[in-house]
Amino acid sequence: MLIDSIKLDNIVGLRDRAIIALMCYPFARVSAMVKMDVKDYYQNGKRWWIRLHEKGGKRHEVPAHHNAEAYLDAYLEAAGIRAEPNTPLFRSVDQHKTITPNPMARTDVLRMVKRRALAAGLPSSTCCHTFRATAITAYLENGGTIENAQAIAAHESPRTTKLYDRTGDEITLDEVERIAI
Repeated sequence: MLIDSIKLDNIVGLRDRAIIALMCYPFARVSAMVKMDVKDYYQNGKRWWIRLHEKGGKRHEVPAHHNAEAYLDAYLEAAGIRAEPNTPLFRSVDQHKTITPNPMARTDVLRMVKRRALAAGLPSSTCCHTFRATAITAYLENGGTIENAQAIAAHESPRTTKLYDRTGDEITLDEVERIAI
């Protein structure tokens, strides 16, 4: 898997792993993710939550998956920005691989995904949206419901969520064996 191929010996690797985790676990849109400030990853009781700034100014809050939580915590610790709540969560780096105060843009994330996908041997068609579709499919394959996938993905309609469902794309031998001539 792409996330496992990322070297974690520097801030860039930790940041990229956290970004990919957010595209996977809460099905985050890249445009919502790059708008996040540090305060948009917050504790509510014993749980950590993620607040995404979606299309049309809507806010969408979802509990953090334990892997996303671990990856965000590692990134925030290494970046040393946890105490800066009103600053961008995902930041660009300069030519010396030092984190800057500037937020990443959608295009920065896409370039990162393309670079990481190439290094992991994934198809050149891999993009930010690939993670959202793959995660929704994995969720449904593991017994999740279309209604809950819709809620996690912040889709207005279950029909939109169904577009991401690839669980029916694979024809099994059992299905072929149903043909009785």
